[in-house]
Amino acid sequence: MDDFPFLSKIESPADLRALNREDLPAVANELREFLIQGVARCGGHFGASLGAVELTVALHYAFNTPEDWLVWDVGHQSYGHKVLTGRRDQLETIRRWGGLAPFPAREESPYDCFGVGHSSTSISAALGMALASRNAGKPCKSIAVIGDGGLSAGLAYEALNHLGVSDADVLVILNDNEMSISPNVGAMSRYLTRLLAGSLYTSVRETGQRMLSSVPRVKKFAMRMEEHLKGMILPGTLFEELGVQYFGPIGGHDMLGLLKIVEQMRDQTGPRLLHVITQKGMGYEPAEGDPVGYHAVPIFDPEIGVQKKGSDGKPTYTQVFGNWLCDQAAADSRLMAITPAMREGSGLVRFEKEYPDRYFDVGIAEQHSVAVAAGMACAGEKPVVAIYSTFLQRGYDQLIHDIVVQELDVLLAIDRAGQVGNDGKTHVGAFDLSYLRCLPGVVIMAPSDENECRKMLTTGYLHEGPAAVRYPRGKGPGAEIEETLEPIPIGKARKVREGSEIAFLVFGSLLDQVSPVAEELDAALIDMRFVKPLDMECLNEVAATHSLLVTVEDNVVAGGAGSAVAEELELDGSTRLLQLGLPDHYVEHGAREEQLASIGLDTEGIRKSVAEYQASI
Repeated sequence: MDDFPFLSKIESPADLRALNREDLPAVANELREFLIQGVARCGGHFGASLGAVELTVALHYAFNTPEDWLVWDVGHQSYGHKVLTGRRDQLETIRRWGGLAPFPAREESPYDCFGVGHSSTSISAALGMALASRNAGKPCKSIAVIGDGGLSAGLAYEALNHLGVSDADVLVILNDNEMSISPNVGAMSRYLTRLLAGSLYTSVRETGQRMLSSVPRVKKFAMRMEEHLKGMILPGTLFEELGVQYFGPIGGHDMLGLLKIVEQMRDQTGPRLLHVITQKGMGYEPAEGDPVGYHAVPIFDPEIGVQKKGSDGKPTYTQVFGNWLCDQAAADSRLMAITPAMREGSGLVRFEKEYPDRYFDVGIAEQHSVAVAAGMACAGEKPVVAIYSTFLQRGYDQLIHDIVVQELDVLLAIDRAGQVGNDGKTHVGAFDLSYLRCLPGVVIMAPSDENECRKMLTTGYLHEGPAAVRYPRGKGPGAEIEETLEPIPIGKARKVREGSEIAFLVFGSLLDQVSPVAEELDAALIDMRFVKPLDMECLNEVAATHSLLVTVEDNVVAGGAGSAVAEELELDGSTRLLQLGLPDHYVEHGAREEQLASIGLDTEGIRKSVAEYQASI
């Protein structure tokens, strides 16, 4: 730590607050360089944390954390926060098995007052904390840090709507890293914000309100004049109309200037919002030039930046979906693709370029993405919603009420099903089979390889009614992909090998892990393909000819595919059923292989579970 003389002495924000404010620009520079070097060695979320360095330092210096509540939205930008709150020497373990969590986590640190992973929750959480603290007679400051992307979700506006009438002591920091701001505009806006945040403006405003309260018409006129004036010079009219006092925008990389404003905001009370302009990837030129590419990075050399690795020729499931989508769009002009702000993650980059008029990124608005698809289906089009399993949870009511109840023709392409590796428990797709299976009339498919994925997408698209294809993150076994757009018969399983005594019924991507065990035990191996409807002819046959059925799925056992088999089969005692899947607890972050091994869903674990079960009967 010789290269970081200030940072090496900061074990907690109390150490930071003991420094002279004139030292803070040096602290920010050291923190930024430490993040660049650290993330280069371990990989992880990168650009957002670099852009929030000065803001992170200012907040921990100005506020008495953790007694004051500091709530980060999503948490992509929180690496600097982790460094300043006692986890500096653990940074290189982030997202690894047994290491730091990828996002703020309550169990990890008292400074992580609210666990996150999904966006747009910070204002609600900070407001809840402020109201609870006030009720308990322990008033403290409550701060929510939310990005401009997070404000595309309806939840943020629901929270602002409540905040504006609550009179709660909440400061919302809008960390805006999409807009650029010229020096002239920045200087003027900084001056205006200091004026509006300062004691003179506040005193005049409060005195005027008291004086005019007895003259309602004059007071109303004065309030309108204030709103019109601020609306002409500041972009905060929306927040003001919601009852949240707006300040900004100000530049977020002038350490001492930013701190001065934050301190003024600290000394105010009530609902207020500070608009801060930052640059994603600030201080690292490659990330500044490519904020999307440097949002999350693998291990890299900071001297040369991230280098693209040569492909092994095997596409990811996401790429299989993206290629299929373009092929299907070429064959059917009714296809319309929707994503809730996950263009790159869901494989829609090519589709957007080739079919821009049929591509719809609705922002971080999962509920809306599902509901707008329902509207498209009602108008006779063929919508495909590309969405992560964990994000579809947010649109569940719309799925039930708007799509399933009306039996609408919508295909859900569900990415990141099952264990997702380094993103951990906030992003795990552990529940989709359970929460989809209970819905009437939904066809649910789980591919075992890349070619099966393509076929199932076609099957779901051609099916008249709601359908879902759920597939995992990363690459499959490397199956040869047929270029045709041919469906498979709905509700028909695929026998991979015959066998005696034991039959493995595999739902989805764990077929590769099960196959060696089936070979060793001379067991039947069946790729079930469909979770709903089940292939009852196949199930009845294997139940009649095998003494042990083993269901395997990358979903929680509770209510999952194995539960469906148990519900449908009337076992007479001569045939037993063993259900293998995700356990009734969250699996910590790490490589997907490590996660599967830890819960017995790798080849060795499956072998062991079958042996232990046989020994117990």
